Amino acid sequence: MSALSFRNVWVEYGGQVVLERINLEIASGTFLSVVGPSGAGKSTFLRLILGQERPSIGRVLLDGAPFPAEPGPDRGIVFQRYSVFPHLTVLGNVLLGYELESERLTARLFGASRRAAIEKSLALIEAVGLGEHRDKYPSALSGGMQQRLAIAQALAKRPRVLLLDEPFGALDPGTRAQMHALIKPLWRDLKMTVVMVTHDIKEAFGLATRLITLDRARRDPQAPERFGAKVTYDLDLTRNVSVPILGFRQAAAASENKTGVL
Repeated sequence: MSALSFRNVWVEYGGQVVLERINLEIASGTFLSVVGPSGAGKSTFLRLILGQERPSIGRVLLDGAPFPAEPGPDRGIVFQRYSVFPHLTVLGNVLLGYELESERLTARLFGASRRAAIEKSLALIEAVGLGEHRDKYPSALSGGMQQRLAIAQALAKRPRVLLLDEPFGALDPGTRAQMHALIKPLWRDLKMTVVMVTHDIKEAFGLATRLITLDRARRDPQAPERFGAKVTYDLDLTRNVSVPILGFRQAAAASENKTGVL
């Protein structure tokens, strides 16, 4: 299980309110897209789940239990910038996760333990389409390949929750489409809960089973820091109904698709 709960969550830095009154129940196995304007607290929302931030008020829970005070192996994250180790090969980057898990001081495995970890690493490398590049260093990989490697790294610990912080924003349209085709089967096969922040509305609708928008519903020009962002839209994308939002909407029925009506 990997259900997430936000219970009356507020985040405030000094006198500035970033998030206010966030109440959400995110079911296990959901693919949640989080959209909204810059500065609306989307990255703060992710950091609350990762454990890098603590709510000023309220609680964030995983399966009914509070998160520990620091990031843990039950949550993986992929950033927009390629967060891979340049001095390690593709195999070395993925293998390191298993080595650190078992031997935190030396980060080295030996014998049967190492062989088992290599086997798991190679399976992940194949799953993200980098099998023939296992011995290359990141400098020899394209941007899309490096992001595939970052995803394999994040999945090495079999996290219950995978966080994606604009992971495809720096990629060209063709490579981004390839990454979309990669991430959805991985999400289904590994039965994770995924929370993805993106500025691409089409991407948000295309990948997610649920979409929320964070925005400031109230504004005070005299005191802009007084009000934080709230959930202004919360859409279930698994229903076969028309969903208008920001110029996009999900097709209402198969018959509409046939007639070309959006």
